[in-house]
Amino acid sequence: MTNSSLNSQAFSQETGLNQPRLKVVTLTKDTTEKFLNVVKKFNVQAIEYKPFLRFYIANCLNELTDNELGTFLINNLQNRETGAILLECEGASEKDTKSEDFIDFNILLSTAVSHLIGLPNLDSMSGKFYARFSVRNEDNSDSYLRQAHRRMELHNDGTYVQEKTDWVIMQKIIESNVEGGESLLLHLDDWTDLQKFYEHPLAKENLHWSSPSSKNVHYKTTHPIFLDENKDGKPIMSYIDQFAEPKNMEQGLYLYELGESLENDNSTYSVKLNEGSMLIINNYFWLHGRDKFTANKNLHRELLRQRGVFAENIN
Repeated sequence: MTNSSLNSQAFSQETGLNQPRLKVVTLTKDTTEKFLNVVKKFNVQAIEYKPFLRFYIANCLNELTDNELGTFLINNLQNRETGAILLECEGASEKDTKSEDFIDFNILLSTAVSHLIGLPNLDSMSGKFYARFSVRNEDNSDSYLRQAHRRMELHNDGTYVQEKTDWVIMQKIIESNVEGGESLLLHLDDWTDLQKFYEHPLAKENLHWSSPSSKNVHYKTTHPIFLDENKDGKPIMSYIDQFAEPKNMEQGLYLYELGESLENDNSTYSVKLNEGSMLIINNYFWLHGRDKFTANKNLHRELLRQRGVFAENIN
């Protein structure tokens, strides 16, 4: 890591050694302990049942950082040159990471973070504002999300829902007997073939997008792969290979070639998360995926996901 010019007493931030676009934010041990003391009177059920509590704990976290953390997160997530944050807690490794208290703390922490940057969408898969799911050695589900022994291809979230998906939080809750399975990131501007596919005649042609039954979304959406440019005039993207429904040979070949280009791009960056750590990315100019795991009959990883909109885009 390289040191940054901004280091508050409550958290530090560094630039990733091999990926300068990624900002690594570490809450100090003191901040982590103080936040734990603030939220220990709440359980996860309370924040599920009472939405206003989510903003309360977000404000508590922000106040513990002298009201700097929320602004820092938003500014970096909306900055086209960065847009990705790895958030960690100092001293987290000292705790019993398999305990229910540790798991609940991390759900509360990611909830505070999500409500500092905006508002999570309802996750139809779970029926809540967040989703928890497990990856194990064997899987018979209907999407790649839980399949351990294949690479999950680079994609954007929210392609098959009507709500905007400005950002995504991906948090590792617990894991055991895990080797591999690192997160994969590719910034849109680092994709070698961006202009080739962005300037293609099909780049802004509407496609239909659907999802398997496990997602609990009972409609299809229609939108192009490349959406309107952002305020800087640069392309933004909404793509996933598994859920696109091409209607002809041209569309099918365009999708195939685009996917092959993404998966073979040398600018893809691998990130290993510790238990309790989370990746927060701008969903429209970062693509994310996951590398395959090494087979182990006792493999287990539990993840938490939140995705939503920046405050300025709340209806």
